[in-house]
Amino acid sequence: MKKIVTSIALLLAATFIFAQVSSKEAEQAYKILESTDDTLAYHGDYSATISLVIEKPGKPKENLQYKIYERTDKDLMTIVQIFPQADKGKGYLRDGDNIWTYDPISRKFTHTSIKEALGDSDVKLDDVNQSKTRWRDNYNIAEFKTGTLGKYEVYIITLDAKTTEPSYQKSTLYIRKDIPLVLKEEDFSGSGRLMRTILIPKYSKVPAGYVATQIIMKDELNKGESTQQVISDLTFDKLPDRLFTKAYLEGLN
Repeated sequence: MKKIVTSIALLLAATFIFAQVSSKEAEQAYKILESTDDTLAYHGDYSATISLVIEKPGKPKENLQYKIYERTDKDLMTIVQIFPQADKGKGYLRDGDNIWTYDPISRKFTHTSIKEALGDSDVKLDDVNQSKTRWRDNYNIAEFKTGTLGKYEVYIITLDAKTTEPSYQKSTLYIRKDIPLVLKEEDFSGSGRLMRTILIPKYSKVPAGYVATQIIMKDELNKGESTQQVISDLTFDKLPDRLFTKAYLEGLN
């Protein structure tokens, strides 16, 4: 019996060692992830309108709309809700690691997390965070391989969160080989349960790079629940500093 237990332990140890990603593979994976950021149009300052359509079984579709302002090289971000009218003026403000939500009725700010969801949607604040350093800062490379997704050859990179900032403990990304664009993301709990699937069926090319103009997020815990995100009104002009202040949100109402 002792020999059997020892053999099983050695087998598990060998499997664990075999499953490790080499430092060379990890570095390649990080560079691919960073290249997805370089390919996107979000560099420096930008603004956009985010429209969300939320579907839940037995309920009418819900439409939300936000205006986002971001300065990616400074980790500054402001999001303001512009629809529906009843929630107009609700906002989010990020300055580095500090994130606040703003309630225009009480006129109070509440310190919150990057894991906060936009309204009742499946979109998290970290989904719209474009900080390039987030990959190396927040994740270890758990697995790196190649495969196909539909008609595309892809890199398949699995990430394990090493900080508490990511909304999910584990994520697997499917990235096109010819152009480094994320086509699909699967988000898992710490126990390995699939929590959310993100599909990105549509990108648009603009002078500054590519923009994911349509994103579909499926809640895998509550079947039938999904959020479709559409990006419009993109600008890449220098934004005034006042947009990234509490005073700006307070002055909207």
